Amino acid sequence: MNWITNIVRPRIKKLMSGKSGGDTPENLWKKCSACGEMIFHRDLTANLMVCPKCGYHMRIGPAERFAHIFDSHSFQELPPVAVKQDPLQFKAEKRYADEMKAARRKTARPEAFTAARGAIDGLPVVVAVQPFDFLAGSLGMGVGEGFVRAVKVAVSEKRPFILFVASGGARMQESVLSLMQMPRTTIAVEMLREAGLPYIVVLTDPTYGGVSASYAMLGDIQIAEPNAQIGFAGARVIAQTIREKLPEGFQRAEYLLAHGMLDMVVPRHDMRATLSRLAHLLMKKPRPRSQKSPPPARNGNAAVV
Repeated sequence: MNWITNIVRPRIKKLMSGKSGGDTPENLWKKCSACGEMIFHRDLTANLMVCPKCGYHMRIGPAERFAHIFDSHSFQELPPVAVKQDPLQFKAEKRYADEMKAARRKTARPEAFTAARGAIDGLPVVVAVQPFDFLAGSLGMGVGEGFVRAVKVAVSEKRPFILFVASGGARMQESVLSLMQMPRTTIAVEMLREAGLPYIVVLTDPTYGGVSASYAMLGDIQIAEPNAQIGFAGARVIAQTIREKLPEGFQRAEYLLAHGMLDMVVPRHDMRATLSRLAHLLMKKPRPRSQKSPPPARNGNAAVV
Protein backbone atom coordinates (compact mmCIF):
# COMPACT_ATOMS: atom_id res chain seq x y z
CA MET A 1 0.00 0.00 0.00
CA ASN A 2 1.24 3.48 -0.85
CA TRP A 3 0.92 5.21 2.55
CA ILE A 4 1.61 8.68 1.10
CA THR A 5 -1.28 8.40 -1.36
CA ASN A 6 -3.72 6.41 0.76
CA ILE A 7 -3.13 7.81 4.26
CA VAL A 8 -1.05 10.99 4.44
CA ARG A 9 -2.56 12.88 1.49
CA PRO A 10 -6.23 12.28 2.49
CA ARG A 11 -5.48 13.41 6.07
CA ILE A 12 -3.75 16.58 4.89
CA LYS A 13 -6.60 17.26 2.47
CA LYS A 14 -9.17 16.80 5.24
CA LEU A 15 -7.23 19.01 7.63
CA MET A 16 -6.72 21.80 5.11
CA SER A 17 -10.28 21.72 3.81
CA GLY A 18 -11.55 21.90 7.37
CA LYS A 19 -9.50 25.02 8.05
CA SER A 20 -10.00 26.86 4.79
CA GLY A 21 -13.34 25.50 3.69
CA GLY A 22 -11.89 24.57 0.29
CA ASP A 23 -10.10 21.73 -1.41
CA THR A 24 -6.41 20.98 -1.10
CA PRO A 25 -4.48 20.90 -4.39
CA GLU A 26 -3.54 17.41 -5.53
CA ASN A 27 0.02 18.49 -6.40
CA LEU A 28 1.26 19.40 -2.90
CA TRP A 29 3.81 16.59 -3.17
CA LYS A 30 5.88 15.51 -6.15
CA LYS A 31 7.68 12.22 -6.50
CA CYS A 32 11.22 12.28 -7.85
CA SER A 33 11.30 9.97 -10.86
CA ALA A 34 14.95 9.13 -10.17
CA CYS A 35 15.02 8.16 -6.49
CA GLY A 36 11.33 8.03 -5.55
CA GLU A 37 11.61 10.74 -2.87
CA MET A 38 8.35 12.58 -2.08
CA ILE A 39 9.09 16.32 -2.02
CA PHE A 40 6.83 19.11 -0.79
CA HIS A 41 6.07 21.41 -3.73
CA ARG A 42 7.31 24.59 -2.03
CA ASP A 43 10.63 22.98 -1.11
CA LEU A 44 11.00 21.73 -4.67
CA THR A 45 10.24 25.15 -6.16
CA ALA A 46 12.70 26.82 -3.80
CA ASN A 47 15.33 24.30 -4.92
CA LEU A 48 14.78 25.16 -8.62
CA MET A 49 13.03 21.83 -9.27
CA VAL A 50 16.13 19.83 -8.34
CA CYS A 51 15.61 16.83 -6.04
CA PRO A 52 17.27 17.65 -2.70
CA LYS A 53 18.04 13.96 -2.08
CA CYS A 54 19.62 12.74 -5.33
CA GLY A 55 20.17 15.95 -7.31
CA TYR A 56 17.93 14.90 -10.21
CA HIS A 57 17.11 17.90 -12.44
CA MET A 58 13.40 17.89 -13.24
CA ARG A 59 12.12 19.53 -16.40
CA ILE A 60 11.08 23.18 -16.17
CA GLY A 61 9.54 25.61 -18.64
CA PRO A 62 10.23 29.12 -19.93
CA ALA A 63 8.69 30.93 -16.95
CA GLU A 64 10.98 29.17 -14.47
CA ARG A 65 14.04 29.61 -16.71
CA PHE A 66 13.46 33.32 -17.19
CA ALA A 67 12.80 33.90 -13.49
CA HIS A 68 16.07 32.18 -12.58
CA ILE A 69 18.32 33.61 -15.29
CA PHE A 70 17.28 37.24 -15.79
CA ASP A 71 17.89 40.17 -13.47
CA SER A 72 14.86 41.27 -11.48
CA HIS A 73 12.14 43.05 -13.52
CA SER A 74 14.38 43.22 -16.58
CA PHE A 75 12.91 40.93 -19.21
CA GLN A 76 10.18 41.04 -21.80
CA GLU A 77 8.99 38.10 -23.87
CA LEU A 78 9.21 38.45 -27.63
CA PRO A 79 5.84 38.25 -29.39
CA PRO A 80 4.88 34.78 -30.62
CA VAL A 81 5.25 34.12 -34.33
CA ALA A 82 2.39 33.30 -36.66
CA VAL A 83 2.82 30.41 -39.12
CA LYS A 84 0.36 28.35 -41.14
CA GLN A 85 -1.40 25.84 -38.92
CA ASP A 86 -1.51 22.17 -39.98
CA PRO A 87 -0.22 22.87 -43.51
CA LEU A 88 -0.41 19.21 -44.56
CA GLN A 89 -3.80 18.45 -42.95
CA PHE A 90 -2.04 15.63 -41.11
CA LYS A 91 -4.06 12.95 -39.39
CA ALA A 92 -2.93 9.78 -37.61
CA GLU A 93 -4.60 8.46 -34.45
CA LYS A 94 -5.38 12.12 -33.75
CA ARG A 95 -5.64 15.14 -36.00
CA TYR A 96 -2.56 17.34 -35.79
CA ALA A 97 -4.78 20.39 -35.30
CA ASP A 98 -6.34 18.72 -32.25
CA GLU A 99 -2.92 17.83 -30.84
CA MET A 100 -1.84 21.46 -31.14
CA LYS A 101 -4.98 22.67 -29.39
CA ALA A 102 -4.44 20.19 -26.55
CA ALA A 103 -0.79 21.22 -26.16
CA ARG A 104 -1.74 24.89 -26.02
CA ARG A 105 -4.36 24.24 -23.37
CA LYS A 106 -1.94 22.17 -21.33
CA THR A 107 0.98 24.62 -21.43
CA ALA A 108 -0.80 27.96 -21.94
CA ARG A 109 1.80 28.64 -24.66
CA PRO A 110 1.32 28.79 -28.44
CA GLU A 111 4.41 26.78 -29.40
CA ALA A 112 7.41 24.78 -28.19
CA PHE A 113 9.59 27.89 -28.19
CA THR A 114 9.61 31.08 -26.13
CA ALA A 115 12.21 33.85 -26.21
CA ALA A 116 12.76 36.99 -24.18
CA ARG A 117 15.11 39.96 -24.09
CA GLY A 118 16.55 41.05 -20.78
CA ALA A 119 19.74 41.29 -18.78
CA ILE A 120 22.08 39.06 -16.78
CA ASP A 121 24.08 41.05 -14.23
CA GLY A 122 23.35 44.13 -16.31
CA LEU A 123 24.43 42.65 -19.66
CA PRO A 124 21.66 42.72 -22.33
CA VAL A 125 20.97 39.24 -23.72
CA VAL A 126 18.32 37.24 -25.56
CA VAL A 127 17.35 33.97 -23.89
CA ALA A 128 15.25 31.33 -25.66
CA VAL A 129 13.69 28.20 -24.17
CA GLN A 130 12.51 25.14 -26.09
CA PRO A 131 10.68 23.05 -23.47
CA PHE A 132 9.78 19.37 -23.73
CA ASP A 133 6.23 19.72 -22.44
CA PHE A 134 4.85 21.03 -25.75
CA LEU A 135 4.64 18.06 -28.15
CA ALA A 136 8.01 16.80 -26.86
CA GLY A 137 9.71 20.06 -27.81
CA SER A 138 9.50 19.02 -31.45
CA LEU A 139 10.90 21.20 -34.21
CA GLY A 140 8.21 22.53 -36.51
CA MET A 141 7.66 25.68 -38.54
CA GLY A 142 6.63 27.64 -35.45
CA VAL A 143 9.78 26.70 -33.55
CA GLY A 144 12.01 27.37 -36.55
CA GLU A 145 10.45 30.76 -37.25
CA GLY A 146 10.61 31.69 -33.56
CA PHE A 147 14.30 30.79 -33.42
CA VAL A 148 15.14 32.81 -36.53
CA ARG A 149 13.25 35.89 -35.35
CA ALA A 150 14.79 35.73 -31.88
CA VAL A 151 18.25 35.56 -33.48
CA LYS A 152 17.40 38.60 -35.62
CA VAL A 153 16.48 40.51 -32.47
CA ALA A 154 19.79 39.53 -30.87
CA VAL A 155 21.71 40.63 -33.96
CA SER A 156 19.87 43.95 -34.36
CA GLU A 157 20.32 44.80 -30.67
CA LYS A 158 23.83 43.30 -30.41
CA ARG A 159 22.95 40.87 -27.63
CA PRO A 160 24.41 37.41 -26.90
CA PHE A 161 21.97 34.59 -27.66
CA ILE A 162 21.43 31.87 -25.04
CA LEU A 163 19.33 28.79 -25.81
CA PHE A 164 17.92 26.28 -23.33
CA VAL A 165 16.81 23.30 -25.39
CA ALA A 166 14.99 20.01 -24.86
CA SER A 167 13.48 18.14 -27.78
CA GLY A 168 12.58 14.78 -29.21
CA GLY A 169 13.52 15.94 -32.73
CA ALA A 170 11.70 17.08 -35.85
CA ARG A 171 7.88 17.28 -35.82
CA MET A 172 6.72 14.43 -38.05
CA GLN A 173 3.27 15.99 -38.56
CA GLU A 174 4.90 18.69 -40.69
CA SER A 175 7.14 16.32 -42.68
CA VAL A 176 9.64 18.08 -44.97
CA LEU A 177 8.45 21.50 -43.76
CA SER A 178 9.81 20.54 -40.35
CA LEU A 179 13.10 19.26 -41.78
CA MET A 180 13.59 22.55 -43.64
CA GLN A 181 13.86 24.29 -40.27
CA MET A 182 17.23 22.60 -39.72
CA PRO A 183 19.06 24.59 -42.45
CA ARG A 184 17.07 27.73 -41.60
CA THR A 185 18.17 27.66 -37.96
CA THR A 186 21.73 26.80 -38.98
CA ILE A 187 21.84 29.90 -41.19
CA ALA A 188 20.50 31.94 -38.26
CA VAL A 189 23.41 30.70 -36.12
CA GLU A 190 25.77 31.88 -38.86
CA MET A 191 24.15 35.32 -38.62
CA LEU A 192 25.21 35.47 -34.98
CA ARG A 193 28.75 34.46 -35.91
CA GLU A 194 28.99 37.08 -38.65
CA ALA A 195 27.80 39.71 -36.17
CA GLY A 196 30.45 38.59 -33.66
CA LEU A 197 27.85 37.67 -31.04
CA PRO A 198 28.11 34.68 -28.68
CA TYR A 199 25.78 31.73 -29.12
CA ILE A 200 25.60 29.67 -25.92
CA VAL A 201 23.59 26.44 -25.83
CA VAL A 202 22.38 24.73 -22.66
CA LEU A 203 21.23 21.17 -23.44
CA THR A 204 18.67 19.81 -21.02
CA ASP A 205 16.97 16.44 -20.65
CA PRO A 206 16.32 15.15 -23.27
CA THR A 207 17.72 16.58 -26.54
CA TYR A 208 17.52 14.30 -29.58
CA GLY A 209 16.89 14.00 -33.30
CA GLY A 210 17.02 16.77 -35.85
CA VAL A 211 17.41 19.40 -33.14
CA SER A 212 20.63 17.85 -31.84
CA ALA A 213 21.72 17.43 -35.48
CA SER A 214 21.44 21.16 -36.14
CA TYR A 215 21.31 24.31 -34.01
CA ALA A 216 21.47 22.56 -30.61
CA MET A 217 25.06 21.42 -31.25
CA LEU A 218 26.37 24.57 -32.97
CA GLY A 219 27.00 26.72 -29.91
CA ASP A 220 30.22 28.61 -29.36
CA ILE A 221 30.00 27.06 -25.91
CA GLN A 222 28.07 23.84 -25.26
CA ILE A 223 26.74 23.36 -21.72
CA ALA A 224 24.49 20.63 -20.32
CA GLU A 225 22.60 20.06 -17.10
CA PRO A 226 23.73 17.04 -15.06
CA ASN A 227 22.68 13.61 -16.35
CA ALA A 228 20.81 15.07 -19.33
CA GLN A 229 20.21 12.61 -22.18
CA ILE A 230 21.67 13.94 -25.43
CA GLY A 231 21.99 12.21 -28.79
CA PHE A 232 20.52 11.68 -32.24
CA ALA A 233 18.93 8.24 -32.19
CA GLY A 234 17.92 6.61 -28.91
CA ALA A 235 20.32 4.31 -27.10
CA ARG A 236 18.00 1.29 -27.54
CA VAL A 237 17.84 1.82 -31.31
CA ILE A 238 21.62 2.13 -31.53
CA ALA A 239 22.19 -1.01 -29.45
CA GLN A 240 19.79 -3.01 -31.63
CA THR A 241 21.41 -1.69 -34.82
CA ILE A 242 25.05 -2.40 -33.95
CA ARG A 243 24.18 -5.47 -31.86
CA GLU A 244 26.55 -4.46 -29.09
CA LYS A 245 26.18 -3.44 -25.48
CA LEU A 246 26.62 0.30 -25.07
CA PRO A 247 29.04 1.81 -22.51
CA GLU A 248 27.80 2.79 -19.07
CA GLY A 249 26.27 6.26 -19.09
CA PHE A 250 26.11 6.38 -22.89
CA GLN A 251 24.43 9.58 -24.17
CA ARG A 252 24.44 11.16 -20.73
CA ALA A 253 25.89 14.65 -20.28
CA GLU A 254 28.88 13.44 -18.28
CA TYR A 255 29.75 10.83 -20.93
CA LEU A 256 29.60 13.46 -23.69
CA LEU A 257 31.78 15.80 -21.64
CA ALA A 258 34.40 13.10 -21.17
CA HIS A 259 34.41 12.44 -24.94
CA GLY A 260 34.73 16.06 -26.05
CA MET A 261 31.16 16.78 -27.16
CA LEU A 262 30.48 19.32 -24.40
CA ASP A 263 32.46 22.12 -22.83
CA MET A 264 30.96 21.80 -19.36
CA VAL A 265 28.22 20.25 -17.24
CA VAL A 266 26.70 22.82 -14.90
CA PRO A 267 24.17 22.23 -12.08
CA ARG A 268 21.07 24.41 -12.27
CA HIS A 269 22.00 26.33 -9.12
CA ASP A 270 25.24 27.48 -10.78
CA MET A 271 23.80 28.12 -14.24
CA ARG A 272 23.05 31.83 -13.87
CA ALA A 273 26.50 32.70 -12.56
CA THR A 274 28.15 30.56 -15.25
CA LEU A 275 26.17 32.16 -18.09
CA SER A 276 26.87 35.63 -16.72
CA ARG A 277 30.60 34.94 -16.55
CA LEU A 278 30.72 33.49 -20.07
CA ALA A 279 28.56 36.18 -21.67
CA HIS A 280 30.56 39.01 -20.10
CA LEU A 281 33.83 37.36 -21.10
CA LEU A 282 32.80 36.76 -24.72
CA MET A 283 31.39 40.28 -25.06
CA LYS A 284 34.52 41.71 -23.41
CA LYS A 285 32.43 43.47 -20.79
CA PRO A 286 33.40 43.76 -17.11
CA ARG A 287 31.10 42.05 -14.64
CA PRO A 288 29.70 44.14 -11.78
CA ARG A 289 31.70 43.87 -8.58
CA SER A 290 28.77 42.72 -6.48
CA GLN A 291 27.76 39.21 -7.54
CA LYS A 292 24.84 38.82 -5.16
CA SER A 293 21.90 37.19 -6.91
CA PRO A 294 18.99 39.62 -7.42
CA PRO A 295 15.38 38.72 -6.60
CA PRO A 296 13.60 36.47 -9.13
CA ALA A 297 12.57 38.18 -12.35
CA ARG A 298 8.95 38.71 -13.24
CA ASN A 299 7.35 38.98 -16.62
CA GLY A 300 4.96 41.72 -17.58
CA ASN A 301 5.39 45.26 -18.75
CA ALA A 302 9.00 45.33 -17.69
CA ALA A 303 11.34 47.85 -19.19
CA VAL A 304 13.44 46.51 -22.02
CA VAL A 305 17.09 46.57 -21.03
